[in-house]
Amino acid sequence: MKQTQELNPMLKKYSKMGIIAGAVVIVALLGIWAISAAKRGVDTATALKEVTETAVTGADLRIAIISMDKIQTDAAVLDDLHKQRASFESKLKSKLEKEQKAIEKEKADIEKSQDMLSQEALQRRVVDYQRRVSNFQKDLSESAQAIEVSYQEALNTIQKKHLDPIIEGVIAKKNLDLVIDGRMARVGKTVDGLDITDEVVKALNKKVSSVKMATPKGM
Repeated sequence: MKQTQELNPMLKKYSKMGIIAGAVVIVALLGIWAISAAKRGVDTATALKEVTETAVTGADLRIAIISMDKIQTDAAVLDDLHKQRASFESKLKSKLEKEQKAIEKEKADIEKSQDMLSQEALQRRVVDYQRRVSNFQKDLSESAQAIEVSYQEALNTIQKKHLDPIIEGVIAKKNLDLVIDGRMARVGKTVDGLDITDEVVKALNKKVSSVKMATPKGM
């Protein structure tokens, strides 16, 4: 749903890995071909006889663009999911603010009583305080991560179960050959029917309006 980039946070990573892997394979194949060609003494002109003159022209392509950013902001199911995440974050914030106040009070109490406690007793309180601060920081990190994990799981469900089938259905219904991410496209003039984003959003909104985000661990 940061796929979309947000709908699939690992998409860029996998894409990059695929590109790199593909490049390695291509380089390796070119290297093998060059060695083989050198042994056979085949020149470039002879090799190019294997290439046909057939190429895709604009008239042969049915193209559309789609804005994943607009889907993020306009799709009801994603708007609802964002609100669910915000609700969990708000609850976490309240919980942490309460704990932070308790920690600050404990620190103030230690400072007030340091002249009345023995060195050993003071040391124990300081160690306990430091442990509490450490646990507080750990809980903050784990809770924030748990919210993100739950959010991403719901996002993946929306993409795989609802958004992807809608997009594939639109591609099939319009008999499209190529769909380009609107963030990458540069359109020179207005072309009716080129942008399918609104149609995808309308279909998605009709199909689903909410996907429940699982309660994050520890909340």
